[in-house]
Amino acid sequence: MSVIDSALVQIRQLHPYSPGKPVEELERELGITNAIKLASNENPLGCSPLVGEVLARAGEHIELYPDANAYYLKQRLAQKLGVGENQITVGNGSNDVLDLVARSFLDGNAEAIFSQYAFMVYAMVTQACGARARVAAANGIDSQQPYGHDLQAMLAMVNDKTRLVFIANPNNPTGNWLLQDELQSFLDALPAHIAVVIDEAYFEYVDLDQYPNSMNWLERYPNLIVTRTFSKIYGLAGLRIGYAVSSPELCDLFNRVRQPFNGNSMALAAAKAALDDEDFVQRSRQTNHQGLLKLKQGCDERKLYSIPSAGNFLTVEFGERSSAIYQGLLERGVIVRPVANYDLPRFLRISVGTPAQIEQFFSALDALL
Repeated sequence: MSVIDSALVQIRQLHPYSPGKPVEELERELGITNAIKLASNENPLGCSPLVGEVLARAGEHIELYPDANAYYLKQRLAQKLGVGENQITVGNGSNDVLDLVARSFLDGNAEAIFSQYAFMVYAMVTQACGARARVAAANGIDSQQPYGHDLQAMLAMVNDKTRLVFIANPNNPTGNWLLQDELQSFLDALPAHIAVVIDEAYFEYVDLDQYPNSMNWLERYPNLIVTRTFSKIYGLAGLRIGYAVSSPELCDLFNRVRQPFNGNSMALAAAKAALDDEDFVQRSRQTNHQGLLKLKQGCDERKLYSIPSAGNFLTVEFGERSSAIYQGLLERGVIVRPVANYDLPRFLRISVGTPAQIEQFFSALDALL
């Protein structure tokens, strides 16, 4: 038996996460310049100018370990969100927090429930814990939220082994969203001993009637965990910083399994600064609103179906030509995201870019269509 054979079966069967292709890699491979990346739902405006100012100071003492308790970031988050500092768990991106939650509740005798086409990390952390994934069929194409979460189908899967439920609102990679009444009805029907994560990575981009702020429900549902990130609207994806808000009791559990120093000094300082620049957040939200509309209109004009989205991306159907379109766009310096690994092989996901980037995307696409 080799050392690989002796590793846990569920680990050997894991498929590593496949990120969007970096711009530098594409330019190096093809010998081109001015490539753009619309693949990873990053903020095309970058980050707040306040972040640059604090990073220089934060880098003066990188020989020292960071604040393991993220005191000042938690203090600022608590003020902004109206929660206690003892309710906040900081992680190396919200992916890290999702892993902390899974390791707190799942083992080989447990099950986790999530929707078809939901964020891939839910399946990865479930399998890494040796737990069984129960995947609920998504809404049909004729639904008001095609490819989105069917909460009744998820409820029907609950049994005595269920320990954790993952819900993304909005969902990545489809962009679907859930409204307040339907989500609250689901939480009311879910047994109180089952933990439920509402993943709100794209929360700050949403401007829809009846879209809920799930943090308002924390007192009503002690089993609720809300996760958010600084990687999207705040533009700090390269620094990896995210957080969860839950009851103090759940937060204490997560800190028992959390790795020490899982938020570096630069990320902690940048995140705190980013929270202080509401003007940048508003500008990012407005840029995204206009860009998403421009993407949708452009696809409609080209008779391309797109899944309704409340995020900063649009998932578009190209049919059997999806793979060829993806490769053709790469050759023209435009990186988008294939989603065949989400069982959506006929679709590509396009992040909202600047107006110039969106024009560059459609120019490259027209050459292929």
